[in-house]
Amino acid sequence: MANKIIYGLFGDDDHVLEATKKIVAKGYRVNEVYSPYPVHGLDTAMGLKYSRLAITSFLFGTMGFALITLLMWFIMISDWPMIIGGKPNFSYGQSLPAFIPVTFEATVFCAAHLMVITFLLRCGLFPGSSSRNPDPRTTDDKFLMEIIESDSKKIAEIKSILKKSQAEEIKVKNSELELVKEFDEKRRIKDQKIKPKINKKKNLFEFFFDKIKKTKNKKNE
Repeated sequence: MANKIIYGLFGDDDHVLEATKKIVAKGYRVNEVYSPYPVHGLDTAMGLKYSRLAITSFLFGTMGFALITLLMWFIMISDWPMIIGGKPNFSYGQSLPAFIPVTFEATVFCAAHLMVITFLLRCGLFPGSSSRNPDPRTTDDKFLMEIIESDSKKIAEIKSILKKSQAEEIKVKNSELELVKEFDEKRRIKDQKIKPKINKKKNLFEFFFDKIKKTKNKKNE
């Protein structure tokens, strides 16, 4: 039997968290939850593994520390020794207090910037990437749960849990693209309704300005 995707839309983070706990407790896997902001405890409820992003941050920070240390040693000690403010320049160790601020800044700079770039690449949010969000309302104030299941009995049970957990909308689709197309169609219909109103407003403004022009021309005559 082909896989079906069950979508449950929630208007409150507590409801989506409660639904996730109930579904996971029943032995089902929550594939994804789309939310406008991070929900505390949701990753644990979904059974997600601990993020290794902190490890990359440490590695990038260490790399920044090593690179700036090598640069300062070469510039200030090895290549062209300088005495600044009476500080010794015979070795890096003796000049260390003068180098601490720059070392700290370079460590933080590398850790922060490279970690953000790693995060964006890992999430597929690099320049030119296409949107994978099946429901644009999750960028505003809604929470969308996505579950993949093939058994019709299990799908019925999942829908029942979602309904009891105060889901505002429950949809079963054959693919994510199907839901995206549905929202694109809704948006197109909405735009078509808005366009005539905009055109009416433009016509009113044009009529108003034409009257002003005619009045000015009469006065000039």
